[in-house]
Amino acid sequence: MTITHAGPQGPVQWPLRLGSVPALASAFQHRPEVRNAIDQAVTGHTAVVLTQVLSGGGGVGKTQLASAYAHQALVDGIDLVVWVDASETDQVIARYAIAAHVLDAPNALAGQTGEQDARAFLQWLATTKRSWLVILDDITDPDAMQPWWPPSSVWGCGRVVATTRRQDAVLSGGGRAVVDVDTYSPQEADTYLRARLRAARAEHLLDTQTQALAKALGNLPLALSHAAAYMINEDVPCAEYLLRFNSSAAKLDDLLPRHADTEGYGRHVAAALLLSLNVAQGCEPVGLAIPALRLAAVLDPAGHPRDLWGGQAVTDYLTAHRVPTPGADALTPVDATQARATLRLLHRYSLLTDDAQAGFRAVKLHALTARAVREHTPSGEQREIVKTAAEALTALWHKGVERAVLHTNVDSLNDFAGDMLWEVEGHHLLRWVGHSLSTRGLATVAVPYWQRVADTSGRLLGRTDRKTLLARRELATAYLSA
Repeated sequence: MTITHAGPQGPVQWPLRLGSVPALASAFQHRPEVRNAIDQAVTGHTAVVLTQVLSGGGGVGKTQLASAYAHQALVDGIDLVVWVDASETDQVIARYAIAAHVLDAPNALAGQTGEQDARAFLQWLATTKRSWLVILDDITDPDAMQPWWPPSSVWGCGRVVATTRRQDAVLSGGGRAVVDVDTYSPQEADTYLRARLRAARAEHLLDTQTQALAKALGNLPLALSHAAAYMINEDVPCAEYLLRFNSSAAKLDDLLPRHADTEGYGRHVAAALLLSLNVAQGCEPVGLAIPALRLAAVLDPAGHPRDLWGGQAVTDYLTAHRVPTPGADALTPVDATQARATLRLLHRYSLLTDDAQAGFRAVKLHALTARAVREHTPSGEQREIVKTAAEALTALWHKGVERAVLHTNVDSLNDFAGDMLWEVEGHHLLRWVGHSLSTRGLATVAVPYWQRVADTSGRLLGRTDRKTLLARRELATAYLSA
């Protein structure tokens, strides 16, 4: 039975929805592991408002998860569901003020300010016996949001779900529970692609490379959505799309274009991944976020050591490429403390992950984020980035960092740099990796590795150059071992 309440806007019909709740995406994945992590916070919360903050990088599906909770709340008969675009605090205040008048909240009076009306709405939430859910989507300024979090519920009948890219400590204050949201699991990504293509009657595009494609896209929900739409539009099977995606000439904006945004996300994948980079660039330490992320992007997305950021090569590079603060006469040299502070800044904005518990792979970033950064790095800066990375990895090698970690980072740098690594005298890293493969008895891997090094050395330095002859000797030794 519909219950009404007479307010200044006319009778209110319950249940009530305020704001535009996004529709669930095609082939929406319910993600039970993530949902369980979110729902676990429900236990024991009976007398206060339950607040959960879904935190994660761009494109991981935070808004879709929040939308699923909003739709379920409407099905469950929750009296009030309010969807708030929280990207700007003024929008939060405006939505609260409108809600106060729609609900005829006490102290929501004509002629007073929006902030006064917004506080009246928060007071209504605190004291009402009606059940409610408030979704705060895309919080970009946690400090500014502090006065506008819904308060504790006297009757224990309210819940808040917030989404954000930020990972600031303030988000876990006030009894709020932060839940980290990552990409799809491999199974979820595969299930999504199959369900999406089948729903579009494009099942013929599925093939033996479906799982490999999902892996290449980093299991990122936003990228999978765009890729599926592209394949449907162009009638391209997974195997062919994967070849295009792995092509060195391919650009993300071409393979994941705006016209493939069939779910209404509103931006390119690359733009979504890097949305908060310019904001981070203006935060302390000012002017270092962009050059630091460009350096990290040429290393292994699976992780590199924190110690890399304390070396002289990295601090010199950051000093040279720091954008000066307006009004500053000269740039102060960047030291190791500022370099590590920049890592934490990028971590807080979910542009990379800085996790000391991961050991030698403490610093990670999503492979698509790295690719987007590399594609937007000016060609004139690439040589110095490669030189810096080579020198930093050389320093780590001399420190005895785990060889497997250094191998994958050298491989990533080499994949990006190609001939440029030889131009900056960084090719010694390739020889070190080769020696390590040979001494560990990995002859079947060492043979093709040394073949590539020898061929490249012969092409760039000449067949009679000492380095080429040494590489060919190592190749012969690897053949003998094999």
